[in-house]
Amino acid sequence: MNDQANGVVERLDTAPAASTAWNRHDTTWMLGLFGTAIGAGTLFLPISAGMGGFWPLLALAVLAFPMTFYAHRGLTRFVLSGRKGGDITDVVEEHFGKGAGAMITLLYFFAIFPILLIYSVGLTNTVSSFLQNQMHLEPPPRALLSFVLILGLLVVVRCGERVIVKVMSLMVYPFIVSLLFLSVFLIPHWNGGILSTASTLPEPSSFLPALWLAIPVMVFSFNHTPIISAFAVDQKRRYGDQAEVRSSQILARAHLLMVFMVLFFVFSCVLTLSPAQLAEAKEQNLSILSYLANHFRNPTIELVAPLIALVAISKSFLGHYIGASEGFKGLVLKSGLRPGAKALDRLTALAMLLVCWIVAILNPSILGMIEKLGGPVISVLLFLMPMYAIRKVPAMRQYAGKLSNAFVVAAGVVAISALVWSLAH
Repeated sequence: MNDQANGVVERLDTAPAASTAWNRHDTTWMLGLFGTAIGAGTLFLPISAGMGGFWPLLALAVLAFPMTFYAHRGLTRFVLSGRKGGDITDVVEEHFGKGAGAMITLLYFFAIFPILLIYSVGLTNTVSSFLQNQMHLEPPPRALLSFVLILGLLVVVRCGERVIVKVMSLMVYPFIVSLLFLSVFLIPHWNGGILSTASTLPEPSSFLPALWLAIPVMVFSFNHTPIISAFAVDQKRRYGDQAEVRSSQILARAHLLMVFMVLFFVFSCVLTLSPAQLAEAKEQNLSILSYLANHFRNPTIELVAPLIALVAISKSFLGHYIGASEGFKGLVLKSGLRPGAKALDRLTALAMLLVCWIVAILNPSILGMIEKLGGPVISVLLFLMPMYAIRKVPAMRQYAGKLSNAFVVAAGVVAISALVWSLAH
């Protein structure tokens, strides 16, 4: 994996290799990026992508690595371009002024905070389904269950950013093994599933809408925007002038790991379940793992699948909280208020807890939230803003003129236009 990733980076970047060898710090960040990305989006991607049939899914598989790597590399470069080594909100203000800084900070917050809401709903539904269907217990009232779960994750958050990244990197190891195990476990149950739609080429009228609506879910599934700012700041502090090269190497390895694991899992699921069953999972507002546990009634899947979903959603919640809290604090400070650091931390945690709790109780459609909020809003920040900076910011001009820039802009426009499509239909 490492040799392959290095080859990718050498082809994508002409900069010389960093002077220091790969180390444990790099591995921790690689797994932290992976851990932030792989969560509720991944567990709903087989449903969204599989419902459209084989050909849209194949197109998504081809686009997965370039879409996610180039976009996250662009955002990392943007944060690294700041002279003061600050986070993304500081860099935006440095390059575009206070007015634009406030607007981008607001966008940054609304690109990430809805994801916490999605994870809050997914976490509550996963645990409730597990208690009811696998443990044969009556779940506690939804209000109580969601409050306890969200509060438990916020206790971990209070330990600080370094602890969060370390906890997430530790959780990634069993998660990778478990996801790989489940993907292999499903192989004997493959019945062709989605291949029934591969015998004929699709009509553009059905292919394009299916691909269009699946792209925001894919963007969401591989998204680790919330932790990119902290990642870039740490790389600049550690590697200085070599930060961009080292960051690209870490990102490439993280994305190769993501793409391999996620696509293997997605194809294993859609070869096991029919498009009609995937539609049923969407209707039940469950992740693919919870649906598989209820579908098979196999003791192994019944126990393992919900636990994998619980770990995936929990660690992604932790990673996204870093970005959401960063954005919320930026908004508070830009409003003119100047609370102390401890008071601001408490205010942030209380606001996150209350809103996440209320939404978890209301239980809106998770895929609907991803299609209409998560993917499109993330795309503005992740795909378009760094490309705009390349044209306008002198420190970013060195990255101009690359074909990958046009690709990132096109992908961002497609993801955002999916919002318009879904609202119109």
